[in-house]
Amino acid sequence: MQAILDATVSQGEPIQELLVTHGKVPTLVEELITVEMWKQKVFPVLCRVEDFKPQNTFPIYMVVHHEASIINLLETVFFHKEVCESAEDTVLDLVDYCHRKLTLLVARSSCGGPPEGEGSQDSNAMQELQKQAELMEFEIALKALSVLRYITDCVDSLSLSTLSRMLSTHNLPCLLVELLEHSPWSRREGGKLQQFEGSRWHTVAPSEQQKLSKLDGQVWIALYNLLLSPEAQARYCLTSFAKGQLLKHWKKHGKTCVLAAQGDRAK
Repeated sequence: MQAILDATVSQGEPIQELLVTHGKVPTLVEELITVEMWKQKVFPVLCRVEDFKPQNTFPIYMVVHHEASIINLLETVFFHKEVCESAEDTVLDLVDYCHRKLTLLVARSSCGGPPEGEGSQDSNAMQELQKQAELMEFEIALKALSVLRYITDCVDSLSLSTLSRMLSTHNLPCLLVELLEHSPWSRREGGKLQQFEGSRWHTVAPSEQQKLSKLDGQVWIALYNLLLSPEAQARYCLTSFAKGQLLKHWKKHGKTCVLAAQGDRAK
């Protein structure tokens, strides 16, 4: 909370400086992945055990929420290039983590978007907690998108293995194009366009609908970094499939984005 407050008021950011000075960024990444594995391997088992009916599920909720807290902190501090550099070898694990989250986000958006979280009267405490975890997963994935974009800002200082993982193993440019195609942070409700921001859905006024949302902007900046920086260009194999995917979306949305960017620059 202090890190977010410092970033919001544009003052000095002691939390970020302390994390770098004491070498705690790798610890945060390791903790993030540990909780992710717990949620995948242990939490579903707890939810299936019929005779496991704790009177207080708050301790379990705190573990589930821990992943969201860490990725939120990383999103806040990774804006600074020195934080990304201080992650050292764990930046490779963080890239893998972000890729997993964004792949699941694309898959879920293909199946109708994020869960609405409407509970049932027959649901027990653990089932309700599972619904909350599913809702939280959507927000975690959006935070992971921002973290990934900040990592791409450091393309010129990333290791060759990290660049190779981003461009060859995961083919992040094509994944980002899929995100733009599905735009899981936008939806239409009652004929009105809504966008997800600040942990809730907002109705977009007709006069604002041609503007890029923050999340759309994060994807376009990440694509710019991965496709047009000299370091990435030298290592990205632009196959006919990749070229087709990129050009397909450019023909559909690229002109609108260029016009929007020109308009912002004029302002």
